[in-house]
Amino acid sequence: MTLIKSISGIRGTIGGKVGDNLTPVDAVKFASAYGTWLKQHAKNEKLTVVIGRDARISGPMIHNLVVNTLIGLGIDVIDLGLSTTPTVEIAVPLENADGGIILTASHNPKQWNALKLLNEKGEFLSGEAGAIILDIAEREAFDFSDVDSLGEITVNDAYMDIHIDEVLELPLVDIEAVKQAKFKVVVDGVNSSGGIIIPKILELMGVECVKLYCEPNGHFPHNPEPLKEHLTDISELVVKEKADFGIVVDPDVDRLAFISEDGEMFGEEYTLVAIADYVLSKTPGNTVSNMSSSRALADVTKLHGGTYEASAVGEVNVVELMKKNNAIIGGEGNGGIIYPESHYGRDSIVGVALFLTHLAHKKMKVSELRASYSQYFMSKNKIELTPQIDVDAILVAMAEKYKSENISTVDGVKIDFAENWVHLRKSNTEPIIRIYTEAKSQEEADKIAFRIIDEIKAVAGI
Repeated sequence: MTLIKSISGIRGTIGGKVGDNLTPVDAVKFASAYGTWLKQHAKNEKLTVVIGRDARISGPMIHNLVVNTLIGLGIDVIDLGLSTTPTVEIAVPLENADGGIILTASHNPKQWNALKLLNEKGEFLSGEAGAIILDIAEREAFDFSDVDSLGEITVNDAYMDIHIDEVLELPLVDIEAVKQAKFKVVVDGVNSSGGIIIPKILELMGVECVKLYCEPNGHFPHNPEPLKEHLTDISELVVKEKADFGIVVDPDVDRLAFISEDGEMFGEEYTLVAIADYVLSKTPGNTVSNMSSSRALADVTKLHGGTYEASAVGEVNVVELMKKNNAIIGGEGNGGIIYPESHYGRDSIVGVALFLTHLAHKKMKVSELRASYSQYFMSKNKIELTPQIDVDAILVAMAEKYKSENISTVDGVKIDFAENWVHLRKSNTEPIIRIYTEAKSQEEADKIAFRIIDEIKAVAGI
């Protein structure tokens, strides 16, 4: 059990000891620190924060603690209730709020929860702001309001519908073309918020929707990270239903993966590739993804005459580089789509609408669309961390071992070989070292990964 503090928010397992896990005391402490930071930096005298949560079991408990902590600080709360990460992100500026909190541990299993913190633009906080908030929490430098200055709660449960309306109004979303295509799609909502919002937008776009695990009860029927090994049920159902494809989202709906009509994975890395292909074909420009993402995005960008750049891992890093390079689309290879025309945040709802439009225009099977892109294969592995493992020393040793290659140490260690690459880094969301490799065959990607893992274990003495 553990508590992780990073650019991805305050994330931990429910229960256990204060300071070691995400206990009620920790939830109150970090909500207090965030609220205190807002009061120190916001321009408005009376502050407002938007709050939403995914459907995980601990959600109502953490939600009540966080909301009432902000009220105690004299901050008004707009409570969206059950929601999605991108929905909260668009709600913050629409409500002219000073910040937002999404209560979700994203792709982590049900024992986890987290506070994802947003600024007044509905974007994730910078590393500098996060460091200040952690310092406030450490010092417990809180000053709560008196009884006449407490905040107030306003409940607004309409924002998932507002979000859908915003997406359907995007110029590149062609509802009529999608309706004419008469798609049939299976949706795995992993029994969270995606089980509500994804079927709703599909129905509005004229798509026949077959629901799988779409009851938002927080009992995840499989590991909620949208990886091939977790998605056998939907793969089988897509084939059984003779559907055009399947859609899978994680509990807070900021990661998107597709299943082809033959039951095979489209590949979460290729979610961004396909949608960028469509966006770039209509509005040429630049792209950004993180350095753990596939080279296929760079290939597509070059094909459309744009420039591709890679950021450090983490949504805030991707967004920062997208703004710097005027990228018109970007995201992360884990199925995260960031489309600035809508907002600067990973958004599966935007991704679904753009992918459907792309497929309707292409008039081809999903498997054929996948085959039209550069063929790369990734191997995603991890090593569980213990207190005895010195991650920094491991990374330094690996960088030294491969110093004759093209090395980047912007985020962990990335080694670019001529035909493949490997990226080693400490996770922002779990107590693990991630080892990602990419090559032109799955066999080669796995071979490189296993070699690197053996080398890491030798350095670490494990």
